[in-house]
Amino acid sequence: MLQRDPSNAAAVRFEQVSKVYPGKGGKPGLQALDGVTFDIEAGEFFGLLGPNGAGKTSLISILAGLARATTGRVRVMGHDVRDDYAAARRALGIVPQELVFDPFFSVREALRIQSGYFGVQNNGAWIDELLAELGLADKADANMRQLSGGMKRRVLVAQALVHRPPVIVLDEPTAGVDVELRQTLWQFIARLNREGHTVLLTTHYLEEAEALCQRIGMLKQGRLVALDKTSALLAGTHSTMLRFKTDAALPPALAAAARVTGRIVQLKAQDAAEVESHLGALRTAGVAVEDLEIGRADLEDVFLEIMNGAVAR
Repeated sequence: MLQRDPSNAAAVRFEQVSKVYPGKGGKPGLQALDGVTFDIEAGEFFGLLGPNGAGKTSLISILAGLARATTGRVRVMGHDVRDDYAAARRALGIVPQELVFDPFFSVREALRIQSGYFGVQNNGAWIDELLAELGLADKADANMRQLSGGMKRRVLVAQALVHRPPVIVLDEPTAGVDVELRQTLWQFIARLNREGHTVLLTTHYLEEAEALCQRIGMLKQGRLVALDKTSALLAGTHSTMLRFKTDAALPPALAAAARVTGRIVQLKAQDAAEVESHLGALRTAGVAVEDLEIGRADLEDVFLEIMNGAVAR
């Protein structure tokens, strides 16, 4: 079992991490990360959120040892990802975004080979458990080429977990997959988290992050702009949201403040009086509404507020 350096209690530590990609043709370089610093505690389920281009992929690549930070340090279970790469990599199980697989092996063979990369032997029982938990038992002897995209995604998860890493990194693990896989995956990952595994999740499905993550960090243009418990982030924004569907055009004053997705309209409200004011404006404008709901703000509301320039927290 991997041992943590007692002088470094965090499961993952990012210390002033910056990354600059060199420019080409005389153009200036691109700064993907700018002094990112935070810890992920042992046993924590941590969410890393941000829009495309915020620096999430660069940070994960540096953590995995696939890229080098321009400045700063990253440690996994106390092991520096540059100076002690082998130990740091053994402590990580990474599920990548891309569907990368070897087409010449069966599912079980792929898991045995992956075990060998980490020097793990005689783990047939754990491989059987992974196959069962991830709904792959009936595909164990199937060639990887024969699997659907969703099944290949399940194999990637199994490969990341086959050496029982203390830290699990899930980089957009449910992108483009069916509801069944999402439920299966989250049940299993939640179990591993309860058993003490640390989980780092990046996702664009903010409802997943809200439901699963105990603490969340948000990146914007390479900088950490929010870091707090999920409950604290939710408490720090507008507490009430008015949600409804309509086919009509909103009055200009409401349209300027609304978030519209197709027929779904969401409006912020500070209190009951502002809710009534919004409803009155809709009635006056003759806007017919359907499926009216009044509820608390969710993580998507917080995310958009922070990304649109609200004060970082």
